[in-house]
Amino acid sequence: MITPRVISVNVGLPRTVTWAGRSVTSGIWKEPVEGRVVVEGVNLHGDDQADRRVHGGPDKAVYAYAIEDYTWWADVLGRDLDAGTFGENLTTQGIDLTACVIGQEWHVGTTVLQVAQPREPCFKLGMRMGDSEFVELFGSSGRSGTYLRIREPGDIGAGDPITTSRPPSHGLTVGDLVAVRPSTPIQVLERIASINDVPEGWRTMAKRRLDRLHGRASPRI
Repeated sequence: MITPRVISVNVGLPRTVTWAGRSVTSGIWKEPVEGRVVVEGVNLHGDDQADRRVHGGPDKAVYAYAIEDYTWWADVLGRDLDAGTFGENLTTQGIDLTACVIGQEWHVGTTVLQVAQPREPCFKLGMRMGDSEFVELFGSSGRSGTYLRIREPGDIGAGDPITTSRPPSHGLTVGDLVAVRPSTPIQVLERIASINDVPEGWRTMAKRRLDRLHGRASPRI
């Protein structure tokens, strides 16, 4: 078995490019860096996001993607992809990101991170890949990677082992959130809405869907 570890630490600052006939500013371009990188607040040193309304923030402070998923994509796309291509800060090995439980802690380097939520790809991923249709392909693959909160600041470097804590008893995983669809059963929505480890946006979505479902089920007077 492979000991879970960080393969690469990747950072990048926003840049402006032309996409589909308009100027777009994005921080999705990340490059591997050597040495130790400070992780604090809502970011890594040397890294930033262009639009904090939808990217970054406490529940999207650090993005991790697995080298095993890169291998899968290489087969699908017929070409190799470099670490950081998907805009991740940590390229990992030996850990199933989809199976991570929301709220589970990672001890990496001198930091403590906490699993927060899957990635929901936007058009900027298609821009990065040079293919607007890639967003749908990525979303349907189930290989979302995971965002992490920064619980204790510190520093991380390539080669650092990843030690995971005992998962929270609720058992809700990154993959469970990835699998949410318009047809998701009420019981799953109730779980999402009731777990404090789940980011507010996901809980609000679940509560709104539950309200609509209960409204349709209510008898007319």
